[in-house]
Amino acid sequence: MFPKFAHNRAIWGKIYPMDDVDRKILAELQQDGRLTVTELAARVRLSVSPCHRRLRELERSGAIQGYRAVVDAAALGLNFEALVFVSMRQEDRDTVAEFERAVGELEYVLDAQRLFGEPDYLLRIATADLAAFQRLYDERLATLPGVQRLTSTLVMKHVVRDRPLPA
Repeated sequence: MFPKFAHNRAIWGKIYPMDDVDRKILAELQQDGRLTVTELAARVRLSVSPCHRRLRELERSGAIQGYRAVVDAAALGLNFEALVFVSMRQEDRDTVAEFERAVGELEYVLDAQRLFGEPDYLLRIATADLAAFQRLYDERLATLPGVQRLTSTLVMKHVVRDRPLPA
């Protein structure tokens, strides 16, 4: 049983259950992370002070991990997207740690997920074009520690993208 602290919902990586007001705050911020505390309070029907306390608690607990702008990849000239499935030759602790560290340093890797079963990893990559993807593939991805096989598929279009989490 986890000890209960009045002002700390995150203990050992677990977030305690939230009430409906906390969920409303999260839902509103996922729709518009630039809301002022005053605007947020009005939307969730709280006064500013309690809303601000709840917001800080959600941030402290790790329920809110940060704030960022969602940028259109095409605006940065990243018009080519691929999914790369990685099968590992070696999966010992050191090789996996080194692989994950190296993947984390590749700026064109937008998402990297370790999977159960085969393949071992899924990478979502955005580059300017096919030639840039090929260079990244040949020079960086194929040389990552422990990699046995890379399999790629191209993204035709996004059907659902950056959907807010259900609150």
